[in-house]
Amino acid sequence: MSIESVLHENRVFPPSEAFKAAARISGIEAYRALCAEAEADYGGFWGRQARELIDWHKPFTRTLDESNAPFFKWFEDGELNVSYNCLDRHLATRGDKTAIIFEGDRGDVTKVSYRELHARVCRFANALKAQGVVKGDRVVIYLPMSIEAVVAMQACARIGAIHSVVFGGFSSKSLNERIVDAGAVLVITSDGQFRGGKAMPLKPAVDEALTLGGTGSVRAVIVYKRTDAGAEMQAGRDIWWHEAEAGQPEQCDPVFSSAEHPLFILYTSGSTGKPKGVQHSSGGYLLGTLASLNWVFDLNEQDVFWCTADVGWITGHSYVAYGPLAAGATQVVFEGVPTYPDAGRFWRMIQDHKVSIFYTAPTAIRSLIKAGGDLPKSYDLSSLRLLGSVGEPINPEAWIWYYNVVGGARCPIVDTWWQTETGSHMISPLPGAVDLKPGSCTFPLPGIMADIVDEVGGDVELGKGGFLVIKRPFPSQVRTLWGDPERFKSAYFPPELKGYYLAGDSANRDPDGYFWIMGRIDDVLNVSGHRLGTMEIESALVANPLVAEAAVVGKPHDIKGEAVVAFVVLKGARAEGEEARKTAAALREWVGQQIGPIAKPDEIRFGENLPKTRSGKIMRRLLRALAKGEEITQDVSTLENPAILEQLKEAVK
Repeated sequence: MSIESVLHENRVFPPSEAFKAAARISGIEAYRALCAEAEADYGGFWGRQARELIDWHKPFTRTLDESNAPFFKWFEDGELNVSYNCLDRHLATRGDKTAIIFEGDRGDVTKVSYRELHARVCRFANALKAQGVVKGDRVVIYLPMSIEAVVAMQACARIGAIHSVVFGGFSSKSLNERIVDAGAVLVITSDGQFRGGKAMPLKPAVDEALTLGGTGSVRAVIVYKRTDAGAEMQAGRDIWWHEAEAGQPEQCDPVFSSAEHPLFILYTSGSTGKPKGVQHSSGGYLLGTLASLNWVFDLNEQDVFWCTADVGWITGHSYVAYGPLAAGATQVVFEGVPTYPDAGRFWRMIQDHKVSIFYTAPTAIRSLIKAGGDLPKSYDLSSLRLLGSVGEPINPEAWIWYYNVVGGARCPIVDTWWQTETGSHMISPLPGAVDLKPGSCTFPLPGIMADIVDEVGGDVELGKGGFLVIKRPFPSQVRTLWGDPERFKSAYFPPELKGYYLAGDSANRDPDGYFWIMGRIDDVLNVSGHRLGTMEIESALVANPLVAEAAVVGKPHDIKGEAVVAFVVLKGARAEGEEARKTAAALREWVGQQIGPIAKPDEIRFGENLPKTRSGKIMRRLLRALAKGEEITQDVSTLENPAILEQLKEAVK
């Protein structure tokens, strides 16, 4: 059975002739030529990319080994070091170029050059070695967004240690689970962080995590002093960052390893039960980030690149800590939140730092529309030349605002589809080659064999939805789940899908072949025999001028199978009482007109916000529990706004 697509979007935005002429990949024929090269000689295509983009200590002779599918290996007999590729290779030509412009929550700005960053990484790598950390050891990093977070990740990569970054908003229990699963020997943290003008502690969560059991592998905790709030230090275990690296030399030879040596483990957020430790390689992962930076972001030497993601997520790994540095770019790293001290913070930073490429999440875009849709017009955003979207499908109305108001109708938007497990972009416009459609991630990158299939791996016709798969292994894909190869196989390569990589998303292609993400497979609603993607109903709701944001889930229904439950944030004050009833009725009719009666929400619940992690990710698990009237028993400490759950318990009568 196919999944029905009910969203209709016909607006098309081609790149300007000026943008196209200056782009790395100029025009649709150039894109098609790369795709044809990959089709004709898949191994040769990726081998050429790897030789051109990466500095190899020992060249590889084998590109792809498929003999033990799905445990694929890329460039396995080649040797490299990721930190060397991010730092050392730039010293002769870009040593004095600014690598990172850091802006703290309170507005403090620090700039470091590639030469200075190299020295800091080497010094800290030596500090790790002094604590007994060796190649293959796991190091958990629990830090705020900072230059130090990048230094810690790069230092691990330099000596061959495997890092696992845990987002600074996760609870001590979540941190404990990740330390235990990885068997970490060392934890790197901070006394605290600044967010929204407040100093928030971090070290106490580490202390508690280490008392919860199973953490006997941890030998030391290194603590960066950020807030001067102090921290309880356990003698013999805890050491301040500045003391750990005191007297350490600013030179540390990189440890060269096989391209298949694990670079990091990253635990997927929101998973139930045992955390899923996504394990990425060194060579293939680095290749994916570099190729996508060139193709998708059209990166050039003069760009100032800003990805707003936290390093605790894959976006912050690929497009903050590794990709931009490997490409020799100048990038912005930001500690704070987009609405402090006011909702103009992002726009002021773009103006001040002359950002040319801006990459953020639809949740941030929608919240900024609500906070002040005309605010960007008060700032000089003329430095921008390219905008990006990441994390979930962007609804067309938010896309249009982003394009017109932030980008001045001159900046293409690269709407990127990818995952923690893919490591880098899979489907995205190449901005100088592809005409854009609001809400569509357009076409797969060259060398990415994405397709849409039914439940048994058969192709589906254009216009019909199905399971999004990638039919051939690709360099940056997850290698395994840490310590759980069987779960890896069953989750991502189910036998009924012919061994294709199952993304877990539903999608469809329109008559022009454009890909449209419809939502997670488990976010597909079965309403009276119709399978509807939640994202499309959300997009219809947000297209209403009253609505700032919406999230849609299903709950069991005796007759229809599933009922549609919508959680809605209005642009004005939260609706209550009679006003809520009238607004809910109007929104139901609106969805009926936009999509059809089958998609009308059975329930609408109004809140001042939606339950989100501190990175802006909507916690749909919690919304499903609320819709079903279940008691919420899971940990909500990662939420930015746990009090919002009370508001969303009651449906409008």
